[in-house]
Order: sequence, then structure tokens, then C-alpha cells
Amino acid sequence: MLSRRSSLALAALAGLTGLFTVGCPAARAVDHPAVDLVIYGNTSAGVAAAVQARRMGKTVVLVGPDRHLGGLSAGGLGQTDSGNKAVIGGVSREFYRRIRKHYDQPSAWTRQKSAQYKGYRPDDDAMWGFEPHVAERVFEDLIREHQVPVRRDEWLDREGGVTRKDGRIVAIRMLSGNVYRGRVFLDATYEGDLMAAAGVDFTVGREPNSKYDETLNAVHTGIKGGGLGHHQFVVGVSAYVRPGDRSSGLLPFIDPTGPGREGEGDHRVQAYNFRMCLSDAPENRVNFAKPEGYDEQWYELLLRNFEAGAKGNKPPKPECITSAGALRVPWINSPMPNRKTDTNNQGGMSTDFIGQNYAYPTASYAERKKIIARHRLYQQGLMYTLATHPRVPEKIRREVARWGLAKDEFTDNGHWPHQIYVREARRMIGEFVVTENHLRRRQQTPRPIGLGSYNMDSHHVQRYVTAEGDVLNEGDIQVNPGGPYPIDYGAILPRKAQCDNLLVPVCVSCSHIAYGSIRMEPVFMILGQSAATAACLAIDNDQAVQDVSYQRLRERLLADGQVLDWPIKE
Repeated sequence: MLSRRSSLALAALAGLTGLFTVGCPAARAVDHPAVDLVIYGNTSAGVAAAVQARRMGKTVVLVGPDRHLGGLSAGGLGQTDSGNKAVIGGVSREFYRRIRKHYDQPSAWTRQKSAQYKGYRPDDDAMWGFEPHVAERVFEDLIREHQVPVRRDEWLDREGGVTRKDGRIVAIRMLSGNVYRGRVFLDATYEGDLMAAAGVDFTVGREPNSKYDETLNAVHTGIKGGGLGHHQFVVGVSAYVRPGDRSSGLLPFIDPTGPGREGEGDHRVQAYNFRMCLSDAPENRVNFAKPEGYDEQWYELLLRNFEAGAKGNKPPKPECITSAGALRVPWINSPMPNRKTDTNNQGGMSTDFIGQNYAYPTASYAERKKIIARHRLYQQGLMYTLATHPRVPEKIRREVARWGLAKDEFTDNGHWPHQIYVREARRMIGEFVVTENHLRRRQQTPRPIGLGSYNMDSHHVQRYVTAEGDVLNEGDIQVNPGGPYPIDYGAILPRKAQCDNLLVPVCVSCSHIAYGSIRMEPVFMILGQSAATAACLAIDNDQAVQDVSYQRLRERLLADGQVLDWPIKE
């Protein structure tokens, strides 16, 4: 239960520039002339799709709710999680090459020399770490060069805003009243809102392992390689308001019903956070401040974990980490150019707001707005606690306090990322469902349209109380699939009977654990380009997207620099 103070703070946060401004009507609604391809979603996948469609000579419009282009790639995720960089081709690789070209200019290095940044490698054709504003500029350049019309701050009317005829989408209407017509549509959102509004089947949460004959997908409290050992509390951190006293009730954000039975599915999705861009340059640093609505009890588990670690307590799987892990700054501060970071979750309690996003995938815009504001309040309060609280070890306080939000990033949103990290929302149930077995290459992928290679990576999905009264996290998985793997064309296609002119390159058809690897920004750009290519071929041949010749699609993808094949390790 939120206090009145916290509730008021959340309301204020939700109204800040850069968050949702839903449903602001246009001065006069416009029924726009039809184009070849309507792309809904201004993410990196949406930009890549728009660029590819224009290169294939098609008319296109990029329409979406975001004011900024690029999604997470321009929203603080500067540390490119990709696995094997050699599998990144086409428009996706072009993006990272353009990033490199920017940093080849001496003027780009304002607070350090290029030689001081390890991510700037003379022998690499691309660059994989970057500042958020640089990424956004590259996306804007691509859109401008290819003369792509962009309609920002446009929110799909999810209740009756999709007009269909004979199994096809013919138009989509926004809350503004504006209507966009096209021959083919592409859903490039992190949430899959267009897909769902069009009546396409989807799922949310974790399937049971039995559904697709998997091993890593469901509830797991003891799997080696995930579960208990990573990003975990040490033993002895009480879950109760008064330590050891069940009658005092649970501390905030602990699920009283967890963890569930091993191997079973559930409705839970992996945790979200913001990928903060921090700076340790005094002239470019905004110190962590106490946010309005701050509630110290939200961070009691954090403080208890430090104290238990100081006593030498260890996690339930000490072969994974030691008690020393509880006495480190609970973040991954990946260096970005010019003394900045991409800051991510690390440890038992960190920037992930575990268990507080279950409603987000299918929530209304208003409810999503509240969830995002709550995540922001939590994370800002976490930084303030780490920097100032006397129960935080002094060494950690000093380290955190020398950092702050980068003053020259996200300048229209209080230097806070404008995009929350939606690690997982809806996932389509399409023509082909990618599973753990496809990633491990135990099952065939007959129509590759791109490659993935990152670990099967799920962040924790719940925080629960043990029979002993301790708190634990559950859901983390970090397992290497064994090398690059292909992603099938059918994974971006709805079933033909449900819609024959829609492609979905972000909320793809796959299991929870497969999505843990596929969900990387370079892969979204790869799939966005491939989806647009297929759309253009469908338009050229006046056919359903499901009927596009794979051979023709493959030939065009290879001609445009996509990487589709990788040898299987013997």
C-alpha cells in the first residue's frame, strides 16, 4: 500500500515531460492518404524497418507514441548486449558504424580522450558503446536522409482503432483521431499494442517447461546457471517488518504467494528498470536527490542485505557468488564515452523493480503511466539511499556519491531516461514459435531472417519469502545457447487466418526463455529490416506476408548485408 505522500509524488512524476501525454487531441483529425507500409512504434526496429522500406522504393510512415526515436538504444542502453558481433549485419550494423564515425571525430571527445575509452578500438569497423544523445542523433539522421515522415506522440486507439477487411488491416486510428492507411502494417512497439488490437494471439508470462519441452523457461528456485545464485540476497535477510516476526507483515514488494512449483508457468514477467546515464565529471553531474514521496521502508531489504553481508552471511548457492557480493555497489556501471555510464542492475536488490510490472504488458495507457512513475520513484529513491543512508557501508556511499545523472542527457526529462526498459511484454503466438530448443539448435529453423547469439537471459521475476522467513529472488537465468542461432521468418508472422498483412519484429513469437536472448536491440533492428523487406515483397506481388517466397526474401536480405547462416559447433 502506498502512502499518501508516495501517491502524490507518483502523480507528479507521471506528469513530467518525457513520460506519457496520452490522448491529446489534434486540432483537427486527419485521415492520411494510404502508404505502402505503416510502421507503428518509434523503436530501433521501427527506424530500421522504415529505412529498409524507403531503400526498396516504398512509401512509408513511422507513427508512434514516443517523442524520441530509437527506444532503448537512445534511452540509456549504450552497452550493446549482442553476444557475437559478427552476426550483426544490414541496417543494424550500419547504425553501429555510424556511431563509430561520430566518435572518429576529435570534437566528439569532450571529457576524455578517445584512447582513454576502451570501447573505442582502432581495428573495429563499428562501435558498441555510446552516449544516448549520439544514438538518437544517428536515428534522426537515418530518418531524415531517407525522407521518412514521422508522426510522434500518436497513441493507437486500442479499443476499436484497428479497421479490418477480409482478414487484413486497412487503417489504424489514434487517440488524436488521426487515421493512417496502408497496404501492410508493422508493429515495432515493445508492448505489441497493434498486434493485440488487431486480434492476433499472444501470451504474457512464463510457459511451463512441458509446453515446448524446455528446461529453463518456468519457475526455477534451484537450477544451476540461474535461480538462486545470481543477483541474490544473502542468507538471513528477514522478509518481515520486524525481523523474524511473521505477525508484523511482509516488507514492501515481497510476493506472499511465491514462488510456485518448479517447472510450472505463471503470469509473471522479468523485471524492468531504467538504464541510467551517469557521469562522474563534476561539471556534468546532477547529484542524487531525495525524490518527493521517498519511503525509506522500500529500501529496508537493501540495508539488511548489507548488514548480513558484513556478518559474513553467504547466498544460498555460494559457488555462484560470495558474501563479498553484498558489500559491493549494487549496479553494473558500464563505461560509455566522455566519463558516462550505462548503469544496470546488479545484486540482490538493485535497479530492477522486481515484481512491480506484471500488469504493464496489457495495461491501459493510464495504468502504464502510473507503473512507469512508480519505477522512476523507486530507482531515484534507491540512488539517494545508496548515496546518503548511514546504514549503507561508507565505502559504497562514497563511490555512489561521486556519480550523478549526466547533465547533458535527457535534458527534456530531468536528465532521466525517457524510455523504461521493457524487457518483455506481450509475445505473439504466430506461425512459428521459437524455443530454447531452436536456440540450442536441437530443432530446425527452416527460414532464417537473422541471427541471435546472446545468453538466454531472464532477470528475476519475483521476490518471495522462504519457509524460514528469509527473502529470496526468483527467475534469473544466464545460460549461453552455445553460439549464434537463426530466427525463423514465421516468428514475426501472425497466423494467416488472424491477419495476413501484419509483421511483428519486436514482440516475436517465442517462449519466455527464448525471448531472453532474442530481446536485444541489435536483433530488433535486424528483424525490423527483415520484416520491412518481406512487407515490400508482399506489396510487389500483391500477396499475404505469409505467402512471400522465402527464397526471394533470403536473396534480398543477403544482398542488403544481413547475416543468415552460422555453422553449428561440432
